[in-house]
Amino acid sequence: MRTRPVLSLAALALLLTVHAASGQSSTPPPAPTPPDQLLLKDYRPISIYRIPQTAVPKAKFPVIDVHSHAYVQTPEAAAAWVKTMDDVGIEKTVVMVGGTGKRLDDAIALFKAYPGRFEVWSGLDLSGADQPDFAARVIAELERGVRLGVRGVGELSDKGRGLRNSGGMHVDDPRMDPIFEKLADLGLPVNIHVGEDQWMYEAMDGSNDGLMNAFKWKIPADPAVLGHDEVIATLARAVKKHPRTTFIACHFANTTADLSMLARMLDASPNLYADIAARFGETSPIPRTMRKFYEKYQDRLLYGTDMGTDADMYRSTFRILETEDEHFYLETLRLYHWPYHGFGLPDRILKKVYRDNARKILRR
Repeated sequence: MRTRPVLSLAALALLLTVHAASGQSSTPPPAPTPPDQLLLKDYRPISIYRIPQTAVPKAKFPVIDVHSHAYVQTPEAAAAWVKTMDDVGIEKTVVMVGGTGKRLDDAIALFKAYPGRFEVWSGLDLSGADQPDFAARVIAELERGVRLGVRGVGELSDKGRGLRNSGGMHVDDPRMDPIFEKLADLGLPVNIHVGEDQWMYEAMDGSNDGLMNAFKWKIPADPAVLGHDEVIATLARAVKKHPRTTFIACHFANTTADLSMLARMLDASPNLYADIAARFGETSPIPRTMRKFYEKYQDRLLYGTDMGTDADMYRSTFRILETEDEHFYLETLRLYHWPYHGFGLPDRILKKVYRDNARKILRR
Protein backbone atom coordinates (compact mmCIF):
# COMPACT_ATOMS: atom_id res chain seq x y z
CA MET A 1 0.00 0.00 0.00
CA ARG A 2 1.31 3.44 -0.97
CA THR A 3 1.92 5.71 2.06
CA ARG A 4 1.84 9.51 2.05
CA PRO A 5 5.05 11.35 2.90
CA VAL A 6 5.05 12.89 6.39
CA LEU A 7 6.14 16.53 6.74
CA SER A 8 8.71 17.27 9.39
CA LEU A 9 7.85 19.92 11.99
CA ALA A 10 10.36 22.29 10.41
CA ALA A 11 8.85 21.84 6.97
CA LEU A 12 5.36 22.32 8.33
CA ALA A 13 6.37 25.55 10.07
CA LEU A 14 7.96 26.83 6.83
CA LEU A 15 4.80 26.00 4.89
CA LEU A 16 2.62 27.86 7.36
CA THR A 17 4.95 30.88 7.27
CA VAL A 18 4.83 31.03 3.47
CA HIS A 19 1.06 30.65 3.56
CA ALA A 20 0.69 33.53 6.04
CA ALA A 21 3.09 35.72 4.08
CA SER A 22 1.10 35.17 0.90
CA GLY A 23 -1.79 36.99 2.53
CA GLN A 24 -4.06 33.96 2.31
CA SER A 25 -6.05 33.30 5.45
CA SER A 26 -9.01 31.15 6.25
CA THR A 27 -10.36 33.92 8.53
CA PRO A 28 -11.59 36.97 6.60
CA PRO A 29 -11.04 40.42 8.12
CA PRO A 30 -13.95 41.78 10.16
CA ALA A 31 -16.48 43.76 8.20
CA PRO A 32 -16.61 47.51 8.87
CA THR A 33 -19.24 48.56 11.39
CA PRO A 34 -22.25 50.06 9.58
CA PRO A 35 -22.52 53.81 10.23
CA ASP A 36 -25.88 53.45 11.97
CA GLN A 37 -24.28 51.02 14.45
CA LEU A 38 -21.00 52.85 15.03
CA LEU A 39 -20.42 53.99 18.60
CA LEU A 40 -19.06 57.48 19.22
CA LYS A 41 -16.13 56.06 21.20
CA ASP A 42 -15.09 54.05 18.14
CA TYR A 43 -15.25 56.95 15.68
CA ARG A 44 -11.79 57.34 14.14
CA PRO A 45 -11.98 59.87 11.29
CA ILE A 46 -8.98 60.56 9.08
CA SER A 47 -8.63 64.02 7.58
CA ILE A 48 -8.49 64.05 3.77
CA TYR A 49 -7.68 67.75 3.44
CA ARG A 50 -4.51 68.41 1.45
CA ILE A 51 -3.20 71.14 3.73
CA PRO A 52 0.05 71.67 5.65
CA GLN A 53 0.81 69.02 8.26
CA THR A 54 3.66 70.01 10.57
CA ALA A 55 5.70 67.67 12.72
CA VAL A 56 7.16 69.28 15.85
CA PRO A 57 9.66 66.77 17.26
CA LYS A 58 11.00 69.22 19.84
CA ALA A 59 9.64 72.38 21.44
CA LYS A 60 10.87 75.58 19.86
CA PHE A 61 12.16 76.85 23.23
CA PRO A 62 13.03 75.18 26.56
CA VAL A 63 9.91 74.16 28.47
CA ILE A 64 8.93 73.91 32.13
CA ASP A 65 5.99 71.57 32.59
CA VAL A 66 4.21 72.85 35.71
CA HIS A 67 1.56 70.14 35.82
CA SER A 68 2.62 66.53 36.01
CA HIS A 69 2.37 63.74 38.56
CA ALA A 70 4.37 60.83 39.92
CA TYR A 71 3.72 58.65 36.90
CA VAL A 72 6.85 56.56 37.55
CA GLN A 73 7.94 54.70 40.68
CA THR A 74 11.29 53.13 39.77
CA PRO A 75 14.74 54.57 38.99
CA GLU A 76 14.63 52.95 35.55
CA ALA A 77 11.31 54.56 34.68
CA ALA A 78 12.51 57.92 35.99
CA ALA A 79 15.61 57.68 33.79
CA ALA A 80 13.44 56.89 30.76
CA TRP A 81 11.27 59.92 31.54
CA VAL A 82 14.31 62.17 31.68
CA LYS A 83 15.45 60.77 28.33
CA THR A 84 12.06 61.65 26.84
CA MET A 85 12.24 65.13 28.36
CA ASP A 86 15.63 65.63 26.71
CA ASP A 87 14.33 64.40 23.38
CA VAL A 88 11.33 66.75 23.27
CA GLY A 89 12.80 69.81 25.01
CA ILE A 90 11.35 69.67 28.53
CA GLU A 91 13.85 71.41 30.81
CA LYS A 92 12.04 70.75 34.10
CA THR A 93 8.89 69.00 35.30
CA VAL A 94 6.81 69.81 38.36
CA VAL A 95 5.73 66.51 39.91
CA MET A 96 2.63 67.07 42.03
CA VAL A 97 2.50 64.16 44.42
CA GLY A 98 -0.85 65.15 45.90
CA GLY A 99 0.06 63.36 49.13
CA THR A 100 2.06 63.61 52.33
CA GLY A 101 4.02 61.31 54.61
CA LYS A 102 5.59 58.21 53.05
CA ARG A 103 4.03 58.86 49.66
CA LEU A 104 5.75 62.23 49.54
CA ASP A 105 9.02 60.88 50.94
CA ASP A 106 9.18 58.14 48.32
CA ALA A 107 8.70 60.65 45.50
CA ILE A 108 11.40 62.96 46.85
CA ALA A 109 13.82 60.02 47.13
CA LEU A 110 13.10 58.95 43.54
CA PHE A 111 13.39 62.31 41.80
CA LYS A 112 16.31 63.76 43.78
CA ALA A 113 18.60 61.76 41.52
CA TYR A 114 17.92 64.42 38.86
CA PRO A 115 18.57 67.82 40.47
CA GLY A 116 17.19 70.67 38.41
CA ARG A 117 15.04 68.40 36.28
CA PHE A 118 12.15 67.86 38.68
CA GLU A 119 10.37 69.82 41.39
CA VAL A 120 8.36 67.79 43.87
CA TRP A 121 5.17 69.37 45.24
CA SER A 122 3.31 67.92 48.18
CA GLY A 123 -0.35 67.51 48.88
CA LEU A 124 -2.19 68.49 52.05
CA ASP A 125 -3.72 66.06 54.51
CA LEU A 126 -7.00 67.84 55.16
CA SER A 127 -8.60 65.19 57.32
CA GLY A 128 -9.79 66.22 60.76
CA ALA A 129 -10.64 69.75 59.65
CA ASP A 130 -12.94 70.15 62.68
CA GLN A 131 -10.17 69.39 65.15
CA PRO A 132 -8.58 72.32 67.04
CA ASP A 133 -5.06 71.36 65.92
CA PHE A 134 -6.02 71.04 62.24
CA ALA A 135 -4.11 74.02 60.81
CA ALA A 136 -1.09 73.46 63.05
CA ARG A 137 -0.84 69.82 61.95
CA VAL A 138 -1.11 70.67 58.25
CA ILE A 139 1.48 73.44 58.60
CA ALA A 140 3.90 71.18 60.48
CA GLU A 141 3.84 68.68 57.61
CA LEU A 142 4.31 71.53 55.14
CA GLU A 143 7.40 72.71 56.98
CA ARG A 144 8.77 69.17 57.12
CA GLY A 145 8.27 68.86 53.38
CA VAL A 146 10.12 72.11 52.72
CA ARG A 147 13.09 70.83 54.73
CA LEU A 148 13.12 67.77 52.45
CA GLY A 149 12.96 69.87 49.28
CA VAL A 150 9.25 70.41 48.55
CA ARG A 151 8.80 73.45 46.25
CA GLY A 152 5.03 73.84 46.10
CA VAL A 153 1.64 72.31 46.88
CA GLY A 154 -0.76 70.55 44.56
CA GLU A 155 -2.82 69.38 43.00
CA LEU A 156 -5.62 70.17 45.47
CA SER A 157 -8.97 69.16 44.03
CA ASP A 158 -12.58 70.12 44.64
CA LYS A 159 -15.11 68.90 42.11
CA GLY A 160 -18.01 70.26 44.07
CA ARG A 161 -18.13 68.04 47.14
CA GLY A 162 -15.23 69.76 48.86
CA LEU A 163 -11.49 69.31 48.91
CA ARG A 164 -10.35 65.71 48.96
CA ASN A 165 -10.44 64.13 52.44
CA SER A 166 -11.65 67.39 54.01
CA GLY A 167 -15.16 66.36 54.91
CA GLY A 168 -16.73 68.83 52.48
CA MET A 169 -14.56 71.91 53.03
CA HIS A 170 -14.11 74.21 50.02
CA VAL A 171 -11.03 76.32 49.27
CA ASP A 172 -12.62 79.52 50.57
CA ASP A 173 -13.43 77.95 53.95
CA PRO A 174 -11.97 80.04 56.83
CA ARG A 175 -10.21 76.93 58.14
CA MET A 176 -7.98 77.08 55.07
CA ASP A 177 -6.92 80.68 55.74
CA PRO A 178 -3.91 80.00 58.02
CA ILE A 179 -2.68 77.33 55.61
CA PHE A 180 -2.78 79.62 52.59
CA GLU A 181 -1.07 82.35 54.59
CA LYS A 182 1.66 79.90 55.59
CA LEU A 183 2.18 79.02 51.94
CA ALA A 184 2.86 82.71 51.32
CA ASP A 185 5.34 82.79 54.22
CA LEU A 186 7.13 79.74 52.83
CA GLY A 187 7.08 81.00 49.25
CA LEU A 188 5.18 77.97 48.02
CA PRO A 189 2.73 78.27 45.10
CA VAL A 190 -0.41 76.11 45.23
CA ASN A 191 -2.10 74.42 42.28
CA ILE A 192 -5.87 73.96 42.64
CA HIS A 193 -8.38 72.06 40.53
CA VAL A 194 -11.99 73.23 40.86
CA GLY A 195 -14.92 71.57 39.14
CA GLU A 196 -14.78 70.27 35.59
CA ASP A 197 -15.49 71.92 32.27
CA GLN A 198 -19.06 72.87 31.40
CA TRP A 199 -19.66 69.84 29.14
CA MET A 200 -19.46 67.62 32.23
CA TYR A 201 -22.49 69.39 33.75
CA GLU A 202 -24.67 69.37 30.65
CA ALA A 203 -27.23 66.71 29.78
CA MET A 204 -25.54 63.46 28.72
CA ASP A 205 -27.46 63.20 25.45
CA GLY A 206 -27.18 63.97 21.75
CA SER A 207 -27.13 67.72 22.34
CA ASN A 208 -23.82 67.62 24.24
CA ASP A 209 -21.09 68.25 21.67
CA GLY A 210 -18.43 67.08 24.11
CA LEU A 211 -20.28 63.91 25.05
CA MET A 212 -17.43 61.57 24.13
CA ASN A 213 -15.26 62.85 27.01
CA ALA A 214 -17.94 64.53 29.11
CA PHE A 215 -19.61 61.22 29.94
CA LYS A 216 -16.38 59.90 31.46
CA TRP A 217 -15.94 62.93 33.74
CA LYS A 218 -19.59 63.87 34.26
CA ILE A 219 -20.56 65.69 37.45
CA PRO A 220 -23.77 64.45 39.05
CA ALA A 221 -26.76 66.74 39.38
CA ASP A 222 -26.78 66.48 43.16
CA PRO A 223 -27.83 69.21 45.61
CA ALA A 224 -24.78 68.25 47.70
CA VAL A 225 -22.45 69.08 44.81
CA LEU A 226 -21.69 72.69 43.93
CA GLY A 227 -22.49 73.60 40.35
CA HIS A 228 -19.87 74.70 37.86
CA ASP A 229 -20.04 78.46 38.50
CA GLU A 230 -20.40 77.97 42.26
CA VAL A 231 -17.25 75.89 42.70
CA ILE A 232 -15.24 78.19 40.42
CA ALA A 233 -16.36 81.09 42.62
CA THR A 234 -14.88 79.44 45.72
CA LEU A 235 -11.45 79.64 44.11
CA ALA A 236 -11.96 83.24 43.05
CA ARG A 237 -12.81 84.18 46.65
CA ALA A 238 -9.84 82.30 48.12
CA VAL A 239 -7.41 83.94 45.70
CA LYS A 240 -8.83 87.36 46.47
CA LYS A 241 -8.65 86.72 50.21
CA HIS A 242 -4.95 85.77 50.14
CA PRO A 243 -3.14 88.25 47.86
CA ARG A 244 0.31 87.23 49.16
CA THR A 245 -0.18 83.61 48.08
CA THR A 246 0.53 82.48 44.52
CA PHE A 247 -2.34 80.38 43.17
CA ILE A 248 -2.36 78.33 39.98
CA ALA A 249 -5.80 77.47 38.62
CA CYS A 250 -5.12 74.30 36.70
CA HIS A 251 -6.84 73.42 33.42
CA PHE A 252 -7.70 77.08 32.70
CA ALA A 253 -9.77 76.86 35.92
CA ASN A 254 -12.07 74.53 33.95
CA THR A 255 -13.60 77.52 32.19
CA THR A 256 -12.66 76.69 28.60
CA ALA A 257 -16.30 76.86 27.48
CA ASP A 258 -16.46 80.43 28.82
CA LEU A 259 -13.01 81.94 29.20
CA SER A 260 -14.50 85.24 30.32
CA MET A 261 -14.84 83.64 33.77
CA LEU A 262 -11.10 83.07 34.01
CA ALA A 263 -10.42 86.47 32.49
CA ARG A 264 -12.33 88.18 35.28
CA MET A 265 -10.42 86.21 37.89
CA LEU A 266 -7.05 87.06 36.34
CA ASP A 267 -8.01 90.73 36.06
CA ALA A 268 -9.10 90.85 39.70
CA SER A 269 -6.15 89.00 41.24
CA PRO A 270 -2.54 89.49 40.12
CA ASN A 271 -1.50 86.56 42.37
CA LEU A 272 -3.43 84.12 40.15
CA TYR A 273 -1.95 82.12 37.27
CA ALA A 274 -3.55 79.40 35.15
CA ASP A 275 -1.98 76.29 33.71
CA ILE A 276 -3.09 74.95 30.33
CA ALA A 277 -2.64 71.27 31.21
CA ALA A 278 -4.94 68.62 29.76
CA ARG A 279 -7.17 71.17 28.05
CA PHE A 280 -5.70 71.05 24.56
CA GLY A 281 -8.70 69.04 23.37
CA GLU A 282 -11.11 71.63 24.73
CA THR A 283 -9.28 74.70 23.41
CA SER A 284 -7.95 73.58 20.02
CA PRO A 285 -11.38 73.77 18.30
CA ILE A 286 -11.42 77.56 18.85
CA PRO A 287 -7.95 78.64 17.68
CA ARG A 288 -8.64 82.31 16.95
CA THR A 289 -10.32 82.85 20.31
CA MET A 290 -7.46 81.06 22.06
CA ARG A 291 -4.77 83.05 20.29
CA LYS A 292 -6.42 86.26 21.47
CA PHE A 293 -6.63 84.88 25.01
CA TYR A 294 -2.96 83.92 25.01
CA GLU A 295 -2.11 87.35 23.66
CA LYS A 296 -4.00 89.15 26.44
CA TYR A 297 -2.87 86.91 29.30
CA GLN A 298 0.55 85.94 28.03
CA ASP A 299 2.15 86.76 31.40
CA ARG A 300 -0.22 84.58 33.43
CA LEU A 301 -0.43 81.28 31.54
CA LEU A 302 1.77 78.28 32.29
CA TYR A 303 2.54 75.24 30.14
CA GLY A 304 1.49 71.92 31.65
CA THR A 305 0.53 68.46 30.43
CA ASP A 306 -1.07 66.19 33.09
CA MET A 307 -1.17 63.41 30.50
CA GLY A 308 1.70 61.04 31.25
CA THR A 309 5.23 60.83 29.88
CA ASP A 310 4.86 59.77 26.24
CA ALA A 311 6.98 61.69 23.74
CA ASP A 312 4.19 61.91 21.18
CA MET A 313 1.93 63.45 23.82
CA TYR A 314 4.39 66.31 24.35
CA ARG A 315 4.84 66.75 20.61
CA SER A 316 1.08 66.95 20.09
CA THR A 317 0.86 69.86 22.53
CA PHE A 318 3.73 71.66 20.79
CA ARG A 319 1.99 71.26 17.43
CA ILE A 320 -1.16 72.91 18.79
CA LEU A 321 0.73 75.81 20.37
CA GLU A 322 3.36 76.44 17.70
CA THR A 323 1.81 75.72 14.30
CA GLU A 324 -1.11 76.98 12.25
CA ASP A 325 -2.08 73.48 11.12
CA GLU A 326 -5.81 72.99 10.65
CA HIS A 327 -8.27 70.11 10.95
CA PHE A 328 -6.02 67.36 12.25
CA TYR A 329 -6.55 64.45 14.61
CA LEU A 330 -4.16 63.34 17.33
CA GLU A 331 -4.37 59.80 18.63
CA THR A 332 -2.48 60.80 21.77
CA LEU A 333 -5.15 63.42 22.55
CA ARG A 334 -8.22 61.70 21.14
CA LEU A 335 -10.75 62.82 23.72
CA TYR A 336 -13.50 64.17 21.52
CA HIS A 337 -14.91 63.59 18.04
CA TRP A 338 -13.84 66.98 16.74
CA PRO A 339 -10.59 67.89 14.89
CA TYR A 340 -7.85 70.10 16.31
CA HIS A 341 -6.36 73.37 15.05
CA GLY A 342 -3.07 75.06 15.86
CA PHE A 343 -2.83 78.46 17.54
CA GLY A 344 0.38 79.59 15.83
CA LEU A 345 1.56 81.53 18.89
CA PRO A 346 4.37 84.01 18.22
CA ASP A 347 7.79 83.41 19.75
CA ARG A 348 7.45 86.11 22.39
CA ILE A 349 4.35 84.40 23.80
CA LEU A 350 5.71 80.89 23.45
CA LYS A 351 8.77 81.77 25.50
CA LYS A 352 6.60 83.09 28.32
CA VAL A 353 4.13 80.22 28.35
CA TYR A 354 6.78 77.55 27.93
CA ARG A 355 9.23 78.79 30.55
CA ASP A 356 9.50 82.44 31.58
CA ASN A 357 6.22 82.70 33.48
CA ALA A 358 6.99 79.55 35.45
CA ARG A 359 10.43 80.83 36.41
CA LYS A 360 8.78 83.84 38.06
CA ILE A 361 6.89 81.70 40.55
CA LEU A 362 8.99 78.56 41.04
CA ARG A 363 11.43 78.48 43.93
CA ARG A 364 15.00 78.27 42.61
